[in-house]
Amino acid sequence: MEDRALLTRMFEAAVAAADPAHALPEHLPARPSGRIVVIGAGKGAAQMAAALEAAWDGPLEGVIVTRYGHAVPCRSIRVMEAAHPVPDEAGLEASEALLDAVSGLDREDLVLALICGGGSSLLPAPPEALTLEDEQELNRALLASGAPISVMNAIRKQASRIKGGRLAAAAAPAKVVSLVVSDVPGDDPAQVASGPTVPDPIGPAEALAMIEARAIAVPERVLRHIRSDAGAPPMPDDPVFADHEVRVIASARLSLEAAARVAEEAGTQVFILSDAIEGEARDVGLVHAAIAREIVSRDRPFSRPCVLLSGGETTVTLAGEEGRGGRNTEFLLSFALAVEGLDGIVALAADTDGIDGSEDNAGAFADGSSAARMREAGVDPAAALGRNDAWGAFEASGDLFVPGPTGTNVNDFRAILIR
Repeated sequence: MEDRALLTRMFEAAVAAADPAHALPEHLPARPSGRIVVIGAGKGAAQMAAALEAAWDGPLEGVIVTRYGHAVPCRSIRVMEAAHPVPDEAGLEASEALLDAVSGLDREDLVLALICGGGSSLLPAPPEALTLEDEQELNRALLASGAPISVMNAIRKQASRIKGGRLAAAAAPAKVVSLVVSDVPGDDPAQVASGPTVPDPIGPAEALAMIEARAIAVPERVLRHIRSDAGAPPMPDDPVFADHEVRVIASARLSLEAAARVAEEAGTQVFILSDAIEGEARDVGLVHAAIAREIVSRDRPFSRPCVLLSGGETTVTLAGEEGRGGRNTEFLLSFALAVEGLDGIVALAADTDGIDGSEDNAGAFADGSSAARMREAGVDPAAALGRNDAWGAFEASGDLFVPGPTGTNVNDFRAILIR
């Protein structure tokens, strides 16, 4: 349990490094002569709004939307809640509230946009030719496709009145300053929450090519809309964005570096493999397991004791409807099977927002005996992996990691301790 305690402290340090109460104040802009309107979306948007209210000396107004159960009290900023990962009517209402909040502004006004991961699902705003049901069906198809987040967001932006910079464009002529907590590999702010206030150069033709290349089951009505070119998002060189500013205030890189310091203070050398790993979660698990096995058996490419850290955003291609869990537990179940029987390896994989997929856990712990404990509890770990039920396997072995919602989100956190 001592090893698990160290891994938990590392996770807590990673989350603390992305805490908006610490990360946000130094990035605030100068006070304008006009109104300050706050808008925002994401799993940690309410915590960002509360941190802004604590740091800002003066009046604020506006509205943000977060996931059900992730709200915190704010004094003057309205906090709304909606569904994630599949949008609902509450999200539709929240999108309209954000668009209303930025309408009728002047050049002297300032819009502060608080953007973090999860905002794509929380901001449904289908164009006139589509419905909420179309956007829900699109989201389900994207989530089941195994496509990387950049591809999913590029497609989402073609079927929205708010994503792809449209929310910022609606605020014209007011200036928009976007404060972004990045949960995407590479920290491109245009990808976080599908960039409601940050445009990118991907248009309908590129999105259609992505759909075809990956054979994504996009609803036919959505496909017709994208092909019509009626709702192409504004491009980054549009004059409406000329004086806007974008500031990434927290990211996976900074969080992994904070976690590394905890391990180093405990006397263990640390190697950060990458903060931008993508790919199928189970395949990434096999690669991490192969490195761990090499260290255990041959003391290469790193010598023991050590900790391997990585971040990014993996994906899960669903095999059916019965699975429970998310990409971090799936990564870890694949990892556990690949290191079965080895001593001296303990791993934690978790989502930094505190929720991994469909259940209430952030992730799980695993070691060389995890797979055996699952079988003793009556669960075949290989079969569970095949049906995407990593949650069920780790629930049976008693290894789920459940810290609760953290109020921030810089994506996957993976730590492998090798004694």
